Amino acid sequence: MTSLAQIEKNSRREALLAAEGRANELMDTIERAGLIVSGRTERMVEEDIYVLADEQFGVKKHWHKRIVRSGPNTLSIASDNPAVRIIEPNDIVYVDLGPVFEEWEADIGRSYVLGDDPSKQSLVTDLPIIFDKVQGHFMASSRITGKELYDFASKAASDAGWYFGGQIAGHLVAEFPHAHIPGDKDIDRIGPRNLSDMRNPDALGRERHWILEIHLVDPTRTFGGFYERLL
Repeated sequence: MTSLAQIEKNSRREALLAAEGRANELMDTIERAGLIVSGRTERMVEEDIYVLADEQFGVKKHWHKRIVRSGPNTLSIASDNPAVRIIEPNDIVYVDLGPVFEEWEADIGRSYVLGDDPSKQSLVTDLPIIFDKVQGHFMASSRITGKELYDFASKAASDAGWYFGGQIAGHLVAEFPHAHIPGDKDIDRIGPRNLSDMRNPDALGRERHWILEIHLVDPTRTFGGFYERLL
């Protein structure tokens, strides 16, 4: 017979997967709506995403700010607030969304090349490939710390000819708001300061679920790209 703990474990994972599925539908709808085009400001795209998410998906809450970054702003990390710029014809643009579906957080990011620059296209092509490589390493490791996975992600980026642009490579995701879960915040991130096993339970004794972030930057450090989803 399945234990109550196992039922809860499975239901939390399934709820997060369902939220991510809805977030991917939202991103697909954003693409079809043609919101990410040159000549518009990043802020205009963010505002349109907010309206679309509300009207078509019933999203009233976002657990983090909606992020649309283009051109040199793609070098920025989530906590940065670079000056809003107008999207240009040959930019890379990345979109980072954190919608809440029925009190469950989703966190996905995708990147787009508006022009035909082969270096930018190559970077965007490599984002999900490196994600899969890092995810595969995590799955194959019975024990791994946040620092070890961050270091692996950085090396995977370097091996592919890019810099790793993130100060972290991901974080926990859970019921909204996961940021209120008690405990040391460093162990809630995939980063250099997390020396704990990522498979340890959270402060409430539950399985932890992770978002993996891949932020690549080109060797000249003039543009970057971003991709994330559940690890």
